[in-house]
Amino acid sequence: MTTKNIKTENWVSFSKNLHNDLFSELEVLLKALDRFFLVENLPIVQDNLSNRNFYDELTVVRDVIFRVLGILDVVIPENKRNEYWFQKFAENKFLKLYSRDVYKKELYKQDTPEKGIYLLYDLFINLKGIITDLLKTGKISYSVYCNIGQLISKEIRGNDHFSPFRHDINPEFDRIDNQVISQLVKSITSKDTKKYFSVIYLYLFRFLRYLNHIDPTSQYSVSLNSSLMILILLRTEINGFQNYIKNILETIENKDLKQLLTSISYQFSMETRRVYLQELREILRKKAPQHYRGKIENSQGILKNMSEQTVVQLAQFFRKNIQGEDIFDCFTTKLEQSMKLREDIYVLHKFLTLLDEQTVSPYERADTFKALKNFMFYFESFTFKLLRYDDYDEFAFFFQDFLSLNQTDLGKIQDRIHNFCIFLETTLRHLSNRAEFSGKPLNIERAEKIFRQYL
Repeated sequence: MTTKNIKTENWVSFSKNLHNDLFSELEVLLKALDRFFLVENLPIVQDNLSNRNFYDELTVVRDVIFRVLGILDVVIPENKRNEYWFQKFAENKFLKLYSRDVYKKELYKQDTPEKGIYLLYDLFINLKGIITDLLKTGKISYSVYCNIGQLISKEIRGNDHFSPFRHDINPEFDRIDNQVISQLVKSITSKDTKKYFSVIYLYLFRFLRYLNHIDPTSQYSVSLNSSLMILILLRTEINGFQNYIKNILETIENKDLKQLLTSISYQFSMETRRVYLQELREILRKKAPQHYRGKIENSQGILKNMSEQTVVQLAQFFRKNIQGEDIFDCFTTKLEQSMKLREDIYVLHKFLTLLDEQTVSPYERADTFKALKNFMFYFESFTFKLLRYDDYDEFAFFFQDFLSLNQTDLGKIQDRIHNFCIFLETTLRHLSNRAEFSGKPLNIERAEKIFRQYL
């Protein structure tokens, strides 16, 4: 078959080679659309769902549909899209009932990937119009939201060529591309252990693939809402990962390996609580774009860090000399992250202590207040993701109250500033007592340099 024939008769295969990353994103978004309608997965208060307005949630669905259509517009060649629209026009204007039935019957056979992608395109074109009109009402009930979800899920799952639910592991995208890890898994002599680690690594690299399709820096709601939906999808994927570990623990005899996998499952449990019960909790009710982007970026950072750290931890179980840098181009060890957290908390404490001092002149106080706010914006964007789950709320509540203040309002929360300083001292003491910090005192010179950069 000539190249020309490949493009015309089997253009989906050709397009997949040309747009592999977009087909990967399409698979992720189709799966995410299904999971987004499982209300228990949403980071919302689950009480009184029958009276909740799901307008914001359906807006996310609409934006993801826009993104899916944008992907399809790229991966379907222009001449094929023109054929599709001409066929739709002819079907409505010229074809008799029998001819329409024959056309639809041929399309619904799904005997080629091309027909499968046309069905997807048709589905989302129609959904775009329906959901856009529904949103004009301003009120989307729980039952309407669930009913739309059931229709979308049925159509996606019914697609023979593009349903992401055809296989538990999709060989087209679920791969261990990293050579270090791939060779390590091949070197495992125990057949069962090799099988377990292969599946675990497939999960972890799937998480990283999903996270790579998140763009928290975008200014566009379509991109940000697509990122949010992928994060919701990851909640269900991580649950599946933890269930897999739970199931295999009973068959593993090596106590050290069993302890490692139990620890990893627990760490994922804590980090997902941070993401879905803290960072993303009722995120759609908080409209500020900067806040929205920041929460998505923090959530992506937490889950990506957790996934990469786990990949390295598992590799070091077999080869202790493997370093994170051998596997990932940009890798920060847990120790480096803890040291960074300790430094930033030290600087935050120094700012607040200075602001808490009664001897500071009004002029100095104004400069300190402005510098502290700038440092807190930095801390919120980059350091929050390093906090422990148990410490997060204390930081989040204080930051929320403080950053909403004007300088003239400082007196109203003077006691809170003083109490938060004490809390930071306790946190620093707990950090310094960690075994990993043995022989590694706080780098005062570097912390002071950071402090002076903001003051």
